[in-house]
Amino acid sequence: MAKKNEIVEQKTAGLTVMDEQQFYEDVCFILRQAREQAYNSANGIMTYAYWNVGRRIVEQEQSGEKKARYGAYLIKNLSKQLTDEFGTGFSVANLRNCRQFYLTFSEGSYGFSIAGKIPWSHLRNIMRISDEEERNFYLKEVLAENWSVRVLERNIKSGYYKRMLSSQLPDKENKTLEFVKDPFVLEFMGITQNTSQLESNLETAIINNLQKFLLEMGKGFSFVGRQMRICTETTDFYIDLVFYNYILKCFVIIDLKTKKLTHQDIGQMDMYVRMFDDLKRGEDDNPTIGIIFCTDKDETIVKYSVLHESQQIFASKYMTVLPTVEELQKELERNQLIYN
Repeated sequence: MAKKNEIVEQKTAGLTVMDEQQFYEDVCFILRQAREQAYNSANGIMTYAYWNVGRRIVEQEQSGEKKARYGAYLIKNLSKQLTDEFGTGFSVANLRNCRQFYLTFSEGSYGFSIAGKIPWSHLRNIMRISDEEERNFYLKEVLAENWSVRVLERNIKSGYYKRMLSSQLPDKENKTLEFVKDPFVLEFMGITQNTSQLESNLETAIINNLQKFLLEMGKGFSFVGRQMRICTETTDFYIDLVFYNYILKCFVIIDLKTKKLTHQDIGQMDMYVRMFDDLKRGEDDNPTIGIIFCTDKDETIVKYSVLHESQQIFASKYMTVLPTVEELQKELERNQLIYN
């Protein structure tokens, strides 16, 4: 009987240790969650406080006779008084940001409604975008994808929003267009863009910078493989890069070219997409998407090939340096001429 009681006590002691560990973890979770909520709440409160500060600055400026001169004096003087009262965080530059914040996001707008959920460092970058649709795009992406401020700055600078293929197909509702860009900007790979470069070098550079490449590709992409072999009864074929997009629920295959797009490249990708659909695509998968990366495109080849109206095959120029605003605009205008 004594031995039996000893065994029961040992089991009970074991359960007690496990229960106490779970108890400790539960309490820690509650406190961490509360701290996070408190931080987010405080961040939101301060964000809307900045908006109201901006509102008061604009209202006060409007009462001055010489607005520009009065505005500069007003903000400089306010910065000094607030710094004396509250410490750092109220520089002239930051007060100008508050002013811009108020002027950019009107009360009741989408940006205003979610501003409390977006870090101030991100808002400072987004509020400088003049187009409202573009601003809202970056707000949504920051909120959904949890972009760091560095990623956001890079995407704004590289024209991420403008590079999405909004003009490649007549069907503007085609969801695929949200996931294919033209051009792709691959400045992070550290290679030059020239026609003498080997395609294998381009492929290796992408693999070595895979995380950044996935960010450039967009939402929902996961890497499947490189040089994937597709076997038919008579021949083996090798596809440069294969990805899967869990949002589109389809495979995305990429063929890398270090020269100008040719009709042979398009024919090859058309064959790859058909073969992949036949041999690799699952029952629940949507049709495969094929993207040809090239250094340039020809208007005639695009216009009179399957690229012009295809919903599965795309050709995108890749750039290995960040384009200037002027260079990007010219490239986008050229694409509109090619695809329209």
